[in-house]
Amino acid sequence: MVEISVREWQIAGATAGVALIAGAALWWFTRKRPTPEELEFERRQMLSSYGRIVDGSLLDGFQVSAEDGTTRDMLLYGYEISGVIYECSQDITLLREILDPSKVKLGMPCSIRYLPGRPENSILVAERWSGLREGIPMVWTISSGAAQNDNGAGPRYPGESEDARADLSR
Repeated sequence: MVEISVREWQIAGATAGVALIAGAALWWFTRKRPTPEELEFERRQMLSSYGRIVDGSLLDGFQVSAEDGTTRDMLLYGYEISGVIYECSQDITLLREILDPSKVKLGMPCSIRYLPGRPENSILVAERWSGLREGIPMVWTISSGAAQNDNGAGPRYPGESEDARADLSR
């Protein structure tokens, strides 16, 4: 049997430690780091999956010139949680295939998703979720105040056509 001295074990251990540290440093410097777009995508996915929803309002839509010369589309929105009013903005430039910034209705109520432990971490729009509303819901009321209209088919609702009324009376 070959005996190994304590000094040889120390040299082997130090060599293995140096090799391990060199391998970790090599991995650290050559690993693929996520881009800012990938990090923002992951944040939106996390918030759309786990975030709580609160009512807010869409305050403004504007464009900002970035340092690289591109124009970024931004939405400014506000909401209140536990008496604290938050005003945040979201860059929607990467969501252009989902949302057309020119069709966003400013001043409308909206829904905001936020992280429960960090309410300032919020989104208005994501790939799988949108807090924007199409418009104010129409309140269905009787237009003439009577329960029956001319053809006796019941109340008339705003935006209802005569053809739809004729189909109901059959």
